[in-house]
Amino acid sequence: MTDAQCLEAYEIYLRDVKKSSKNTLSSYLRDVRQLGAYLDGHTTASLEDAGEEDLCGYIEHLRSDGKSIATVSRAIASLKNFYQYMVANGYAGDNPTGKLVPDKTTQKLPQILTSKEVELLLAQPECVDMKGYRDRAMLELLYATGIRVSELISLNITDVNLSAGVLRCQSREKTRVIPLYPAAVRALTEYINFIRPQMIAAPDEQSLFVNIGGERMSRQGFWKIIKSYQQKAGIEKTITPHTLRHSFAAHLLENGADLHAIQEMLGHADISSTQVYSHLVKKQLKDVYNKAHPRA
Repeated sequence: MTDAQCLEAYEIYLRDVKKSSKNTLSSYLRDVRQLGAYLDGHTTASLEDAGEEDLCGYIEHLRSDGKSIATVSRAIASLKNFYQYMVANGYAGDNPTGKLVPDKTTQKLPQILTSKEVELLLAQPECVDMKGYRDRAMLELLYATGIRVSELISLNITDVNLSAGVLRCQSREKTRVIPLYPAAVRALTEYINFIRPQMIAAPDEQSLFVNIGGERMSRQGFWKIIKSYQQKAGIEKTITPHTLRHSFAAHLLENGADLHAIQEMLGHADISSTQVYSHLVKKQLKDVYNKAHPRA
């Protein structure tokens, strides 16, 4: 197989079999293409017949080129996935990634908002126009459920059950049902019943949240919205679309929620992804102790 044929087959596998997200698909293919370009310029090997020395040389090339630990680690993960696919499908005899080991690094804990900062952020949308009602509903829903922004903008009107006070969130092949607190239900009720019908461009529009043009909200559109409310609230911390997700998980854990229940609500496949919030809460307690204890 040529490199182009390898990439085409791998893309079909990621998209149609693994049902990978667009971001995962894009990053995996980019990393493999970059390896292919390196092999073409520095070796006589192709993607199909590259050996351990070729791949080790590529990773050292990335490191010497000043790539960050995170970038190198991601590249290694991408290449391991690619060659597992190649071997499993008979396109390569041996997996050449066995000697690739990511550099050790300290885990960077996510930044969260305090409960007061969350209240301040949620209070920013002014319900004086359609945009204000919509924005309040979006922010309340994010903090109520901890869903990803990609999941938020993918929601359809049928995914909300106001009478039961729950949200159905579809992530790849898995569906999870997440409860909503009363304030979120009220904000969604007002938006869905009175505001959304005036905003949608077509009567058969299925998107839960729409932009000013009446069509599905985009990631970029939501990013601008949350940054504007951060500035309006005067919150100095850097707020990303994931900040409310991290805050949701940490605040639940602080108040005694079970780690496995949080894992289920967040949609984490592995409990280790959820355990980062335990480290975050412990660090916060230690910081409070060091600041407040008279002998600390």
